Amino acid sequence: MKKLWPALLSVVLTLPSFAADKVIEEIVARVNNQIITRSEYLRSKDELRKEAQQQDPVNADKIVADRDKDVLRDLIDQQLLLEKGKELGITADTELVKKLDQMRKDMNLDSMEDLEKAAQAQGISFEDFKQNMRNQIITQQVIGREVGSRLNISKEDEEKFYEEHKSELDQPEEIRLSEILVSTEKKPNDTRDESQVLQAAQEKANTLLEQIKKGAKFEEVAKKNSDGPSAAQGGELGYFKRGTLAKELEDKTFAMKPGDVSDVIRTKQGFIILKVTEHHEAGVPPFNQIQPRIQDAVYMQKLQPALREYLTKLREDAFIDYKPGYVDTGASPNQTKPVEAAAKDDKAKPLKKKKKLGVF
Repeated sequence: MKKLWPALLSVVLTLPSFAADKVIEEIVARVNNQIITRSEYLRSKDELRKEAQQQDPVNADKIVADRDKDVLRDLIDQQLLLEKGKELGITADTELVKKLDQMRKDMNLDSMEDLEKAAQAQGISFEDFKQNMRNQIITQQVIGREVGSRLNISKEDEEKFYEEHKSELDQPEEIRLSEILVSTEKKPNDTRDESQVLQAAQEKANTLLEQIKKGAKFEEVAKKNSDGPSAAQGGELGYFKRGTLAKELEDKTFAMKPGDVSDVIRTKQGFIILKVTEHHEAGVPPFNQIQPRIQDAVYMQKLQPALREYLTKLREDAFIDYKPGYVDTGASPNQTKPVEAAAKDDKAKPLKKKKKLGVF
């Protein structure tokens, strides 16, 4: 069974599901007229541990210890951003359809029904998966519109970041490769002898190379014809430093320029065609060569504090309450609790009539 695209599968692992019909259970927090349940809270803590283990098994415990205190904060952030998205009229309908269709294509599936079956086969509720993906799109659009679009990033900011992080930018020589593999493995029902299989594979590889030379996109040819595990990603193999490839392949590929495509190469797995998509020389790359990366880094550097400031303001305009023993590390000093939970505080904000907040 094909695996769901990992980048999108992570959506179902990292975001809580806010279903319309909830089983009555312990409520740990209320955000305006929405609730966060204990099961959602515990699920987020569990996924934090899984994510930390995958990212850095050696330091997983430290990562969890550093981030565990922010689990409730992140769940409240999510709800506030979703409500803001609703207020702004962001539905994410079009973007959701596009993302699901791209996932279908990447998995080489014929229809959305096939995609749904693939999700169900892995024990994933397709409706929850779509809802969580929609939530992710909405929150990203809110952040981009309300925070990211207002950031001012100057050339001076980029140059300063470049100078201050040169030691981190220093890199060994490396190339980024994509491949098309035509396998020479004989299938069980194949009646041809090995020499015929070998000849047919070589002829197919030569034909594919000719298509590329005539203008066909390497990535599209790989998706349709490659027998390699990277076919769904257009043949993308990733980055390779010197000394990590077989000498014959290293000699060929490290002599190539970005965009160059190799001849057909015989390997143990079959016949391959390689494309060098990037070639980085050793040392600190020139500023102009990595400016897009610098822009992204400066953007993220400025986005984090700006986003936290924005979420603090959203908290101050919202009614947020949580059960004793739970802590919102993003709470604002100017934040007030709902009148039911702060009845003795004369300065507490009155509830809006449209909000229906109960008690714990």
